[in-house]
Amino acid sequence: MNVIEMKNVSKSFPGTKAVDSVDFYLKEGEILSLLGENGAGKTTLMKILYGMHHMDSGEIWFKGKPVQIEKPSDAIDLGICMVHQHFMLVSAFTVADNIIAGCEPCNGIFVDRKQEYRAVEELIEKFHFGIDPYAKVGTLSVGEQQRVEILKTLYRKAEVIILDEPTAVLTPHEVDDLFAVLDDLRKSGKSVVIITHKLKETKAIADRVMVLRDGKMIRDDVDPRKSSFNELSDMMVGRHVELGVVDRTKRTGDVILSIRDLCLEEKGHVLLQNIDLDIHSGEILGLAGIEGNGQSQLLECITGLRTPQTMTVMIDGKPVSGGPREFLLSGLAHIPEDRNAMGLVSTMSISDNLILGYQDTPAFSQHGLLRQQRIQQQAQELREEFQIKAPDIQTKVGALSGGNAQKVVTARALSQRPKVLIVAQPTRGVDVGASEYIRARIRQLRDEGAAVLLVSADLDEIMQLSDRIAVIYEGKIVYETPADVLSDVELGMLMTGGSPEDLKGAAHRHA
Repeated sequence: MNVIEMKNVSKSFPGTKAVDSVDFYLKEGEILSLLGENGAGKTTLMKILYGMHHMDSGEIWFKGKPVQIEKPSDAIDLGICMVHQHFMLVSAFTVADNIIAGCEPCNGIFVDRKQEYRAVEELIEKFHFGIDPYAKVGTLSVGEQQRVEILKTLYRKAEVIILDEPTAVLTPHEVDDLFAVLDDLRKSGKSVVIITHKLKETKAIADRVMVLRDGKMIRDDVDPRKSSFNELSDMMVGRHVELGVVDRTKRTGDVILSIRDLCLEEKGHVLLQNIDLDIHSGEILGLAGIEGNGQSQLLECITGLRTPQTMTVMIDGKPVSGGPREFLLSGLAHIPEDRNAMGLVSTMSISDNLILGYQDTPAFSQHGLLRQQRIQQQAQELREEFQIKAPDIQTKVGALSGGNAQKVVTARALSQRPKVLIVAQPTRGVDVGASEYIRARIRQLRDEGAAVLLVSADLDEIMQLSDRIAVIYEGKIVYETPADVLSDVELGMLMTGGSPEDLKGAAHRHA
């Protein structure tokens, strides 16, 4: 039985048709992967179903009956709930308080705390979530916070759960935990839609795949078990995409970025200890590690965002110190791990975002005034060069899809032809087509002689893009190796605290 049917649904925004005459259906008790590039219309379609957008035309049917969904509360009343990519939790509240917010059980005029915690505990136990209902949400990992969001939907008696890019910020272990939760939901008869562009995870969990491209439904009946990664990516992008390209550096030169004796303590905790790194011209050094082992703090120190207790940084043989401006002017460019919080101003236009940090350099400013003609000209050139999909360069960045927003950050950094590129999570939340393009541009900058430091939670990305790999564990560099020497199993062992002496045994076991 189809629990949801959307018939001939269309939705336009100024300058673009986001959803174009789409038919969508969801079966009872299935996990559906809604697959497509960034900007394909996946999230827009599901926001129509959830009542966050009003469709221009079309019909929605729920359990065989036509329904009007004007706002999210209408969807929730039907049993349709959505977990957004950016969680909507109050970090100072407990798990239970976040789950019941807006649907509090009351005893007279007061919230019935005993009933609240009893109901939440029963849900946690029923679906094997393994979370303390009394814990403050601010103390939880990202994966645990996501489970709290799913528990919120179950508390509201959700029969259909929509997950928007649910694995974008999860570690591989947290992805496994999430899939175990989704499997339990499927077994209990819930229907789940996963909005994604990740092919590996689509094949791992989905019963059926629907593919959207440029707002149109390309296929609605794909069996992920019978489709290869290349077939799925070709459907998404509309052309052949080379997945997992490996293209090592042809030539390295002198050391361009040198970091010595980087030590960072905060509130009595050692976060970074005696970090020494050298990166040569024409080289990508990948920093492999499980998130939370000091990568973020390391990047903040070497981009001037944080001041460590000790550190010496040399760029092209010259010492650099001070704040972000001094590092930028020394020839260092930065693609931050959180593009929304640190890389972009969502209320500003594409053209303005493309000069952030460089707005008072001679290229864009003269006698204290912005050179608007030059700024607009460059923005138009970069929009075309980096294939940024938007109506025009005055479009606000907040209106862009995740992949196109990432292209804006990447275009800004690479357009300065930096000597050093610090890049974190370059393809997080980015589809295969945009990911292929961004990786190619990073390699191009390397081949032009830049030194690149790459941080990524995606071990496949580290192994495919890096020329050399350094492993960070508990704030220390524990191992350095040329790429292609260690397997993912061996790297994973080092990332979780294994010693170099363990590698021979691992190589023997996995030979």
